[in-house]
Amino acid sequence: MRLTVLGASGAFPTAEHACSGFLLSYGGRNVVVDLGYGTFQRLLQHVPVESVDAVVITHRHPDHCADLNPLLRARAMSPQRPSRLDIHAPAGALDAVLALDRSGMLDDAYRLHEMGDRFEIGPFDVAIRWLPHWVPNPGVRISAGGHTVAYTGDTGPSPLIAELARDADLLVAEASFAYLVPDEAAEFASSALQAGQDAARAGVGKLLLTHLWPGSDPATFAAAARENFSGEIGVATEPSAAVVTLGAHE
Repeated sequence: MRLTVLGASGAFPTAEHACSGFLLSYGGRNVVVDLGYGTFQRLLQHVPVESVDAVVITHRHPDHCADLNPLLRARAMSPQRPSRLDIHAPAGALDAVLALDRSGMLDDAYRLHEMGDRFEIGPFDVAIRWLPHWVPNPGVRISAGGHTVAYTGDTGPSPLIAELARDADLLVAEASFAYLVPDEAAEFASSALQAGQDAARAGVGKLLLTHLWPGSDPATFAAAARENFSGEIGVATEPSAAVVTLGAHE
């Protein structure tokens, strides 16, 4: 299984970095997890629009779902006329994005599934845990070919993060802040320091920090996570973390 970082900037994109988005590939199948601002063009650098088999959206904030619109437009208007794209999201999370175009324009481009506690997308087995955020936000655990990736979306502190990531090969963890989360966000956002704690509790193989506040120094975030986690740590905004391959299958 291979994970490709499409973007990892929190809240809004920068000239260098798109917002949250990840491409998971295994056995010739491709699943996109989150499609924030700027991720669609990054996606096209890796796969054509008709080769995306499904999309999983964690929540309705636009830095996690805004670029679903150009993906659906491209499929709806493509001369190849690909089959409907399966989209899994919390109930109502995509109402605003899907309402951007005239009524009915994109209807033949997708099938929308309300996210259940467990579901399958081809060879991918997906399990979720509902994590604390300002809006409903499921963390997702995706397994294929004997390997597992856990992804928190956006989350405040919760014991369910360690449960979600238990023994995963890779934990992709929101870290909007390095050490201290401001009081007004403390229940709904996380730090790299906390991500390191969760990774250690879960016994993951590797930690990948994502959703850094724009302009943050990746080295500071990695150092914060290192205080609690002794395993391999990457920062998704760094080129060295752009592609993570788990096992021999791609």
